Amino acid sequence: MTGLLVVGDVVTDVVARHSAPLAHGTDTPATIRILPGGAGANVACWAAYRGCPDVRLLARAGVDDLEWHAARLRTAGVRPLLVPDDEVPTATVVALVDRTAERTFLTDSGAVLRLCPADWSPELLEGIAHLHLSGYLLFSGTSRATALAAMSAARKAGVTVSVDPASAGFIRERGVERLLPDLDGVDVLLPNAEEARLLTALPDPADAAVKLSRSVPLTVVTLGAGGALVAEAGTVTARLPSPIAHALDSTGAGDAFTGAFLAARLAGADARTAAEEGCRAGAEAVALIGGRP
Repeated sequence: MTGLLVVGDVVTDVVARHSAPLAHGTDTPATIRILPGGAGANVACWAAYRGCPDVRLLARAGVDDLEWHAARLRTAGVRPLLVPDDEVPTATVVALVDRTAERTFLTDSGAVLRLCPADWSPELLEGIAHLHLSGYLLFSGTSRATALAAMSAARKAGVTVSVDPASAGFIRERGVERLLPDLDGVDVLLPNAEEARLLTALPDPADAAVKLSRSVPLTVVTLGAGGALVAEAGTVTARLPSPIAHALDSTGAGDAFTGAFLAARLAGADARTAAEEGCRAGAEAVALIGGRP
């Protein structure tokens, strides 16, 4: 089996690139595009783009644009398992991207956090070798219950599990002490440097990776333009540079890393080689507008 199931989020991204500082209370010129996004959906698309032959995405979307999102996932090679929500719209994120390609998000979670246990079935794991969870699901009671049910079913089925902690801001809001127990039994953790620091209270990403890998056997910390760190069972086993890239928009760079990393692992690559693939995909992603290949 080589199937990858992503349980996460599909989002409508409004990407606004502005070269001048935001002018409070008045107009700031910008280039604005509306694109399909969402951390989970982006990961799935990058995994398919990097050769994973069977990628599926379970997420909730508003009924008004569910088919618009489903069509774009299918075009990207992802099998959409989208649950229609007729009470709230699809999640929307306004990504403000400055001249350095750094992005700031304004997030309306919409249907994302309403993914409920009734939307999950262990049958979704048929043909699946690996389950990936978007950490955004862990920040609401309903979607958290669904994520934990999926993780439990995966462990019973012998399916490996990875988690992207997703958001330093949401980690602070929920509290590290409440999030860490949710990572019990996870095989691969994929935080960025800020998330790793938050989860460990350690300032050095390498130290943070080592500490996290004592609980999650394989921890890979992304460092943006600095590349990535791989820690396995309490030891840093690789420090990888990022290829040079002309950065336009950093939205989805971490998702690109994760998707390529998982595709490589499912193809049999070791952690270091998979992380190298992730770094290459991240560099490719920042040269694009939006979060998908």
